[in-house]
Amino acid sequence: MLRGWLSSWGRLWGHKDFIRLWTSETIGAFGRQVTGLALPTVAILSLNAGPTEMGILNGLGFIAFPILGLIVGVWADRWRRRPIMVAANLGRMVALGSIPIAFIFGLLNLYQMYVVAAVVGVFTVFFDVAYQSYLPSLIERADLVEGNSKLETSQSAAQVAGPSVAGFLIQLIGAAEAITADALAFLTSALFIFSIRKKETKPEQSEEDPNFIRELKEGAKVVTGSPILRRIATCTATFNFGSQIFFTIFLLYVYNQLKISPGIVGVIFSIGAVGVLLGAILGARIAKSLGIGVTIAISTLVGGLGLFMILLVPNGPAIPILIAMQVVIGFTVPVYNINQVSLRQAITPDRLQGRMNATMRTIVWGTIPLGAFVGGFLGEEFGVFSAMVIGAVVTSLSVIPVAFGPVISLREVPTQSSS
Repeated sequence: MLRGWLSSWGRLWGHKDFIRLWTSETIGAFGRQVTGLALPTVAILSLNAGPTEMGILNGLGFIAFPILGLIVGVWADRWRRRPIMVAANLGRMVALGSIPIAFIFGLLNLYQMYVVAAVVGVFTVFFDVAYQSYLPSLIERADLVEGNSKLETSQSAAQVAGPSVAGFLIQLIGAAEAITADALAFLTSALFIFSIRKKETKPEQSEEDPNFIRELKEGAKVVTGSPILRRIATCTATFNFGSQIFFTIFLLYVYNQLKISPGIVGVIFSIGAVGVLLGAILGARIAKSLGIGVTIAISTLVGGLGLFMILLVPNGPAIPILIAMQVVIGFTVPVYNINQVSLRQAITPDRLQGRMNATMRTIVWGTIPLGAFVGGFLGEEFGVFSAMVIGAVVTSLSVIPVAFGPVISLREVPTQSSS
């Protein structure tokens, strides 16, 4: 009876290996929420970081994507992806675990924070490229939207409960010590991925004597040569650039100008993340109703416009407005991600998944460190609030690439990859 009830919510409830992957990502998502709040809190409240320092810290966390993304994509199409994911999680565990240890002995400083952020970023490149390339080999393409929806739901649930847990831990034991929870989460996540039983075949090579540069160019051409993938990449890159300008200095505004405590900040993020959970649950259904192209465009536009709610904060009740802003933005992000990631995976041959995802990550995450550095600079030069408004303007422009052209005309995800 339980199996029948679960099957009504999708076929993947009976897929044991997918459940292991899903469990791994759920645990990892909760751990990342702790670090997502604790790391900048340590920098701002314990190490007195300003806009420039926050720009450097956030930027270094993503700088590995434009530097290593394409290279890792070739490796992800040559090697088995599951061992890459396990090794990357163990590496992140070690790097993050160094922060509470250094803090306990009074040795923690911003330079170590910079190094840890950069190292974690390198391992994240390996994990994310392998992870998004691994899913299509674990489940059927017809199940990709369901699989991505379930994974996004876990991310959303973590965003709902995770910040409150993070804020509580920070208030209880301190921000640096709270990062221990994320280190342990990465260890547990690695163990669940290691326990997946389905034998992963080595990715098919296009040539008997593979040429690294040729493979790298082939992967880049998959994205640059596809009008759909090219426009999605431009849209996501613009959104990430603008939103990173905004959020790099957001906590500086909240802590230093609004004088809100970490515990309350965690509550704001948690309540606001109800929008994320709703977006993850409804993302696939919205696409069925409106069409996947229209859904991608509308979710991008609404998400960008949602940042302008920050203009209401100086003359209104700050906490309710910040919660409402998080709800609006949070709802649109998973709706966008579920559908654009499923579309990307569905139209790309399996042997090119790693390179496609790496090329996309290089482009769309490559703008994040740039946005962080620009956000820090703008915050230093023009003030934190003005810099956030500039970030909102840039983010809103991201809808243009997908509002015109082939993306918006798509009704559903193709069930077969293109050749």
